[in-house]
Amino acid sequence: MLNRENIEDLLNRNGNVVGSDGEKIGSIGQLYADDDTGEPTWVTVKTGLFGTSQSFVPVEGAHSQGDDLVVPYTKEHVKDAPRVDVDGHLTPEEEDRLYTYYDRGARTYSDAREDVDLQGDADLNAGTPTTGIDRDRDLDRDTTSRGTVGHDTSGPNTDDAMTRSEERLHVGTEREATGRVRLRKYVTTENVTKTVPVQREEVRLEREPITDANRGAAMSGPDISEEEHEVTLHEERPVVQKEAVPVERVRLDKDVVQDDVTVNEEVRKERIEADGIDDDRRRGIDDDRRI
Repeated sequence: MLNRENIEDLLNRNGNVVGSDGEKIGSIGQLYADDDTGEPTWVTVKTGLFGTSQSFVPVEGAHSQGDDLVVPYTKEHVKDAPRVDVDGHLTPEEEDRLYTYYDRGARTYSDAREDVDLQGDADLNAGTPTTGIDRDRDLDRDTTSRGTVGHDTSGPNTDDAMTRSEERLHVGTEREATGRVRLRKYVTTENVTKTVPVQREEVRLEREPITDANRGAAMSGPDISEEEHEVTLHEERPVVQKEAVPVERVRLDKDVVQDDVTVNEEVRKERIEADGIDDDRRRGIDDDRRI
């Protein structure tokens, strides 16, 4: 069975409360101990968005698993537990409501109180919250309970008003990585066609008559002979050279795009109806309720 030191150790390690189905319910909030014995009786679990609400869970039947506290109830069962403020001492009526909801088969506070009155023993006190940091600190023996006036009309300490409550939806955002983009460079080959003008030499036969101007050159050799003359021809050919030149710089950058996402979630609202009044007065109550 878990004792106070076990649960305080989980509190110091920021442990979580896990349901019987293995699903995380929330983080451990506060420990409530019995005023007479000092043994833990209830532990709160932070549920809801950002841990804005806390639900009570019995310590009986729970066991530790690493840094977590495993309780014999499902997540939905714990979240639907009666709402009790966690800023003070648990009243007997509040403990009765919690015991009845969890149906642990144990006797309620009222049953135990009747036995104490019959035996003439001391008062029986409900649980008190403890932070679990100072283990040698004496338990708070203050038996003053929080008044439930205005909270309901079912208890002996209430007035004639009934409080209507409703759940409010709080929506936030969280940042998470969705993908990675990599800039990579690789080489491809393509054909480039260019036209380049080239020149070449061709042979042209020229004849000129003997004149007084060229007669000396024509008569300078033998009268009859065999001779050969060669002419070298030239032509241009294309010459290809390649060089690598920078043409542009490419980088990755990010833009922030704003989107609207619609969140659809169910919230619970309490409705108040009055029986035993005429239709006109009932209509007025319904109109007030829709405000």
